[in-house]
Amino acid sequence: MSDADAPLSATPRTRLRRMSQKGRGDRGALFEVLRAGFVCHLGALVDGCPMVVPTVYGFDTTHLFLHGSVASRSLTTDAEVCATVTVVDGLVLARSVFEHGVNYRSAMIYGTPRRVVDAEEKRYGLRLLTEHVAPGQWDYTRPPNGRELAATTLLALPLAEASVKARSGPPDDGAGPDAALGLWAGELPLVATWQQPLTDPALPASVAVPAHVAARAGTRADRS
Repeated sequence: MSDADAPLSATPRTRLRRMSQKGRGDRGALFEVLRAGFVCHLGALVDGCPMVVPTVYGFDTTHLFLHGSVASRSLTTDAEVCATVTVVDGLVLARSVFEHGVNYRSAMIYGTPRRVVDAEEKRYGLRLLTEHVAPGQWDYTRPPNGRELAATTLLALPLAEASVKARSGPPDDGAGPDAALGLWAGELPLVATWQQPLTDPALPASVAVPAHVAARAGTRADRS
């Protein structure tokens, strides 16, 4: 059985108690959400208070990698955290306000992150993170030096405990009594696309946009 075919963890925290039909039970669904997004929200207790921080991420088949400054308080916890990724695909506009909703794909990952201290593993995780956000950029730009690696905290959060939910399709009230109201109902899709690159004004005119950056213009942001 491949990693994508393996079932997701079944724990009290990942069991869906409401609208369980929206759950996705295989790890392939988790990887699909992680590929489609590039910003996660990391929730942690810092000095006894909840803190939720948006941050970019990278991943492989076993870990989610998160990075930040060594001074970042959200990355200093040794306790359990929850990382969430949400991709919004559109609005669901129903005949009544109560039935309105959102089409989405989302993942929640629970676990205790491990601080990456080995230099080679840190480069590996930072490469995954960079290539997930901007494919081709790691090999194009200067890699981090020793001082920069020392100033960066990298966390590896296991993908062992996770849940995935998604919704797609039209409103749910098409067969109910509100259908007789004669009001329009349906979906308003949302598709984010990358725009044309904007060159740094400090660059000489002779420096062209690299092909791997230019190629993304006009493409969907939720496609890796």
